[in-house]
Amino acid sequence: MSSTSENQAGRESLLLFSLSNRDIGFAVGVILILAMLFVPLPAMILDLGLAISLSLAALILMVALWIPKPLDFNSFPTLLLVVTMLRLSLNVASTRLILSEGHTGSGAAGGVIEGFSRFIVAGSFVIGIVIFAILVIINFIVITKGSTRIAEVSARFSLDAMPGKQMAIDADLGAGLIDEEEARSRRKELEDESRFFGAMDGASKFVRGDAIAGIIITLINAVGGILIGTVQHDLSLSEAANAYTVLTIGDGLVSQIPALIVSLAAGLIVTKGGTTGAANEAILNQLSKFPKALYMAASLLFGIGLLPGFPLVVFAFLSAVMAGIGYYIQTNAVTLDQAKQRVDAEELLSQENQSEDDIQDIIKLDDLWLELGMDMVPLVNSDEAALPGKIKSLRKLFAKEFGFILPPVRIKDEPMLPNSNYAILVQGVEVARGEVHPARMMVINPSNTPLSLPGIHTKEPAFGLDAVWVTVEDADAAEAEGYTVVDPESVITTHLTAIIKEHMPELLTYGATCSMIDKLDREYKKLVSEISISSPAILIQQVLQALLMERISIRNFPLIVEAITEASRTSTKVTTITEYVRLRLSNQICKSLTDDSGFISVITMSPDWEKEFKEAVRVNGDERNFVMSPQRVQEFVLAARKNIQQYAETNEWPALMVAPEVRSFVRSMLERASPLTQIISHNEVHRKAILRTVATIGN
Repeated sequence: MSSTSENQAGRESLLLFSLSNRDIGFAVGVILILAMLFVPLPAMILDLGLAISLSLAALILMVALWIPKPLDFNSFPTLLLVVTMLRLSLNVASTRLILSEGHTGSGAAGGVIEGFSRFIVAGSFVIGIVIFAILVIINFIVITKGSTRIAEVSARFSLDAMPGKQMAIDADLGAGLIDEEEARSRRKELEDESRFFGAMDGASKFVRGDAIAGIIITLINAVGGILIGTVQHDLSLSEAANAYTVLTIGDGLVSQIPALIVSLAAGLIVTKGGTTGAANEAILNQLSKFPKALYMAASLLFGIGLLPGFPLVVFAFLSAVMAGIGYYIQTNAVTLDQAKQRVDAEELLSQENQSEDDIQDIIKLDDLWLELGMDMVPLVNSDEAALPGKIKSLRKLFAKEFGFILPPVRIKDEPMLPNSNYAILVQGVEVARGEVHPARMMVINPSNTPLSLPGIHTKEPAFGLDAVWVTVEDADAAEAEGYTVVDPESVITTHLTAIIKEHMPELLTYGATCSMIDKLDREYKKLVSEISISSPAILIQQVLQALLMERISIRNFPLIVEAITEASRTSTKVTTITEYVRLRLSNQICKSLTDDSGFISVITMSPDWEKEFKEAVRVNGDERNFVMSPQRVQEFVLAARKNIQQYAETNEWPALMVAPEVRSFVRSMLERASPLTQIISHNEVHRKAILRTVATIGN
């Protein structure tokens, strides 16, 4: 009993070792194939190798018949090289045996070659030569040549069509028809398809070369065998010709039959093209779609059988079979049509029952829409369309800069818009509109001085700078003069970027917040549950929206959750919790404000303004109110705008530094006057930050 258990355990260990070391086994197999080129093989080992070659050829043919599409057998070119090398190595080994032992009889090169020579040659080497020549012609001229040509054309067409297919995938992704995962899958399939057909183009040369090598080796065996038999073994010319030629033809047939099978498999794969399904499905399903064609073929067969000298019984039988198949297909088609009508009726009834759900789908709004006038449709639908790809890159930009994953931007044509206009919608509401001329280029003067270029004068939609739409020829000259030249796609993308930054708080919906929470590590999810209010997700959403309103990145979401949990123990006010979160993000905030020289440029408030602001704050428990006369608020806003404006003209945006208790109130005042100005408190200045005061707001 223990011996049986030990044997079973040993077999299991051997199986596990074999499965875990398949790469080593494959390498050893290749080395053995190469060794056969140089090491003489006994007849028994040669028989085993020839049997393996036939088995592999049959296996490859069956796989080629049943694969749904060519790409499912993308290892075929590599496998083709290996089996071709195996056949050539066996050819060399059999040649060595035939030339050295051929004078001893028909069994000199093993039982497989002897069996082929007796069964197919039928005792006459002339018959063998004829059959061998026919097989070579079929393989070399018909199958191999056709497969090689199809592989070449498929490889070239696949490579030429690749850029257009990639742009189509980008367009579908930008339009929201597919998601990122499906786009990635389609791109990989496209790349694999191009590599496969390229490899098949080269692999088809293996098949062609194998056929040529088989012919040459057969001729060498025949001529060399006759010379060796007559010169070394004192055989007569007829005896040597009979002995060596029969063996040679048997050897040639043993190598040509597997080669023919593999060539057929290669032809099946490259001719499948875009057809999906096994070979029998692809052929029979298409042939059976036309029962009338079967009836006509049956009539033609019966007519041929009626001709004098033709076997009527054979042709009548085939005619009846074909007519029966046509009748069965026609009857089956009627049944399928009736079943389809029933299914359509059931779907119609189901649609009527689900009309309420359809209404819900109609009123559902996407977060971001880009509507295009009819003149701008080529920016999305043409093969060279770059707009979908640029819009897609915005999602990566916002994810990296703000830690915020944008919802997909839906792109559609809108006949109601003027032909050269586009509109940007946020949650179903139009928030911006612009004009673009697809056949022109926009020229902007960085110094914001008047432009005297010929063209269509306009305003750059994102920043309101003076611009001119010029022809492509004039754009090159304008760029040489130092003007900024922008293509239509970049104009739309820049405008869309500015609009999204303005509406980030609205785009961070409750669903998006819950998705961010779900992606947290388990420890931080537990921390969310410890937030001491009834709706932690809503509180987190409101804090994140407040941060995004001031262009603060929420990429460090775990730290933000940690800060919210800490602050919620002492306060439930969103403003108070947000100020605490900003304090925890002080290093990040200061890094974002640091210029190339390592300084943070700030504008400070005069002591009088600071004192007046502090006195205007009224604290009542957890409540904080700000009491200042509208006149003084207006005076402060005008004074602050004056200082900010002089730096904004040179595209510099120094931060305004205020006391911690008044920061949120100052932000509310300047939110409309200067939304790009960062308001920081003294507490938010990191210990390693270096400040540089550039101005002071005085009374």
